[in-house]
Amino acid sequence: MKVFRTLAILLSSILILNGCSKTPEIQNMAYATAIGVDFDKGKWIAYAQILNFANISHSEQVNIGKPVPIWVGKGKGDTLALALTDISRTSQLHVFWGHVNAVVMTEAVLKKGVTSVYSAINRYREVRYNILIYGTKRELPEILTQKSLLNLSPLSTIMFTAMQSDSPYSIIMPVTGNRIIANLNEPGEPGLIPSIDIDAKDWTEDQKAKPLFNLSGGYFFQKNKMIGWMSEKDLQGMRWAEVKLERMPLQVDVNGSPAAVIMCMTPKMVIQPASIKGDVKFNIEVDAKGYVIELLQDVPMDQLKRQAIETIRKEIITTHLKAIKVKCDPFRLRESLYRSDPSEFHRLSRANPFFLTDGSIGDIHVDIHLMNTGKYKGTER
Repeated sequence: MKVFRTLAILLSSILILNGCSKTPEIQNMAYATAIGVDFDKGKWIAYAQILNFANISHSEQVNIGKPVPIWVGKGKGDTLALALTDISRTSQLHVFWGHVNAVVMTEAVLKKGVTSVYSAINRYREVRYNILIYGTKRELPEILTQKSLLNLSPLSTIMFTAMQSDSPYSIIMPVTGNRIIANLNEPGEPGLIPSIDIDAKDWTEDQKAKPLFNLSGGYFFQKNKMIGWMSEKDLQGMRWAEVKLERMPLQVDVNGSPAAVIMCMTPKMVIQPASIKGDVKFNIEVDAKGYVIELLQDVPMDQLKRQAIETIRKEIITTHLKAIKVKCDPFRLRESLYRSDPSEFHRLSRANPFFLTDGSIGDIHVDIHLMNTGKYKGTER
């Protein structure tokens, strides 16, 4: 009996080993970290960014600043799934999609529709639901081969880290695919996809221009198709509605000249729709905290606060007026009406799906709490 048991265990082990023999070893796989999607002349074009993790692992043997090679594979097909599988035709290695953290789509794809792209990619079991989604005006190979500061890998760029900068135009936060699809399916379609671009003006390496990523604006949608784009500058007023922004420098002018810079934090915007004689006005309340990081004029704190409030109001109004021209809704006004009064939302939508106008915003009440003035004291009056 002992002999039979031993033979049974050996046979079971052999069967298990044979069953796993077709699984490639980890060193014989190509790990995709980002996917690019384009549509041109009736064909889907897919790109896969491949990194050698041995070159980017954080070990003592790695020479920080040493250029990290980036491989980009390309595939074409009548469908997106066929284009993705076509990448493997010449990859030489099995492509593993479980490390994909970002998907970048061209404007041609955004105009066709986002949900079909996200659905096709997520049919790959390895791909996670919380990958970051971007649109771009650039050529995809240019985006997928972009590196970070100090020649670090793309994994150290804002495309993967979703890091907020301290720039006054840092108003758009990266968004995961599952959140975008959820928002696009909501009445009022509040979904927004950040646009990623490359800026070659700000940084140099030994006087040689070094291009780096920046989030240049946002795409807005109607029925899952892109209808408009707004630049980060035009969307500046939207930062007061973004609760995830931790730092927002606000320049305050007095008598036409810079008087101070206030670092604002954790803004909170509340929108209250109100029906007035068959029309809808959206009253906005903004609450934020801040502290003075630079004081350029000897201005009383109460006057500085009043000027800061007026600056915030102007940013909100300016962004709204620019958004109306391209039929965008960065403050999610239509969604707020649907939440508070669905019947009124449907009544207005039947007449005009985008029923917002220049005068849709009513009262804007802003309250900013100046917690301190840094190392220096400010006068109260």
